[in-house]
Amino acid sequence: MQKIILASQSPRRKQLLQWAEVQFTTEVSAADESFPPGMPVEDVPVFIARNKAKAVQQKHNDGPLILAADTIVVLDDLVINKPADRNEAVEILQWLSGKTHRVITGVVLLQNEKEISFSDTTQVTFNELTNEQINFYVDKYQPYDKAGAYAIQEWIGVIGIKSINGDFYNVMGLPVSRVVQEINNFQ
Repeated sequence: MQKIILASQSPRRKQLLQWAEVQFTTEVSAADESFPPGMPVEDVPVFIARNKAKAVQQKHNDGPLILAADTIVVLDDLVINKPADRNEAVEILQWLSGKTHRVITGVVLLQNEKEISFSDTTQVTFNELTNEQINFYVDKYQPYDKAGAYAIQEWIGVIGIKSINGDFYNVMGLPVSRVVQEINNFQ
């Protein structure tokens, strides 16, 4: 199998690829995660993933396959970033409470000049969350490195998610089944 580098520091992406028994190494990308104002929200995660892949690719002359991904949470066509602090995490979860939002993960596979990119969208509906539930979750799990201030595989997902429509693993940060298919098709 060809050399694959995951351009990510996400422990969840790493875990998902390990579960799929994909052989890879990890390199953290120092790419800027901002995006141009006015960019359609559906394009944002692929744009950021592409920047991550290119930043890692620049370090290699041997042409490895670079896998990069970025996940965003979108409510009312607004991108919800990772919370800066406790107060912002609480505000985000209060905003998501009782509503349906989209989780969009953009994926880029890059090797030399060849690129495959795609995104996957999952609809997630939260139950109405109490302030006590939100505060407990934020204080115990400190979701400051997570888009939308939550991880579906943690306590908040178990008690707070009413329904999902789409790929569960996409919400964790990587639509791993499709990624594995695309890696296998990458020639």
